[in-house]
Amino acid sequence: MIGETYLPYSSMVQYYGDNDECHLLFNFHLMMAEWSAETIKKLVDEYDAVLPDRCWPNYVLGNHDQKRIVTRLGKEQARVANMLLLTLRGTTTVYNGDEIGMHNVKVPVELMMDPPALNNPEIAEELGRDPERTPLQWDASVNAGFTSAGVTPWLPLAEDYKEINIENESRDTTSMLSLFTRLVHLRNKEKSLTIGNYKSIIVDNSNIFAYKRSIKASDSFIAVLNMGNKEYSVNLNTQEADAKIEVATDMKRTGTVNLNDMILYPNEGLVLRIMK
Repeated sequence: MIGETYLPYSSMVQYYGDNDECHLLFNFHLMMAEWSAETIKKLVDEYDAVLPDRCWPNYVLGNHDQKRIVTRLGKEQARVANMLLLTLRGTTTVYNGDEIGMHNVKVPVELMMDPPALNNPEIAEELGRDPERTPLQWDASVNAGFTSAGVTPWLPLAEDYKEINIENESRDTTSMLSLFTRLVHLRNKEKSLTIGNYKSIIVDNSNIFAYKRSIKASDSFIAVLNMGNKEYSVNLNTQEADAKIEVATDMKRTGTVNLNDMILYPNEGLVLRIMK
């Protein structure tokens, strides 16, 4: 059983009970927060600290009630957001379409379906949640493959659905979907990224969020996320020297980096395997 709990962490965790209530609780805090490295780090650290050992964590960055990640953060930071989501400890909750970078769609008032919007036409655009509920974009065919030709979908499609769709992105090795798939495969393969410990890393840069995931010293990963739009030289002040780039948000960067003297490009995230 999953609880939909819009509560402070201290109150939220009570709904786990003594292993006799909810199995999991939706953690919406990151979705509702200001998108900055300092804020996100603070929320993740607080959550990890307050969660009892018997309880399993969860993170949510998108759902049917909030603007889509790309609309909120932009295309480049949406990649960073998905890297964050898939490298934190716990169960990942993903709103369908966010894995391919779908964005909110302009829905005319006369086509809106959401009851709050229909019941308050004077502020329909403000209340309506239809823009983030448009059909999933499967391919470049009529109606994006969501329904048959000649059938009017429940809500209108995005104008760029012929570009942003599952079939197209499956063929593009640098697409959002390829990034998402690569992160999922790495997460499933490496226990450090599924059940490993989480520990944030202090970085002397307010735009960088870095953290370590590990089960043991010989099986460790570091995620380094640039939540700013500038290039930075980063020193993680770690005992380890070098790390291999397992995944970069642009799906192009490879090689090794020096953890205490590395360049992080604008809007870039890296998942690094610590080398021994």
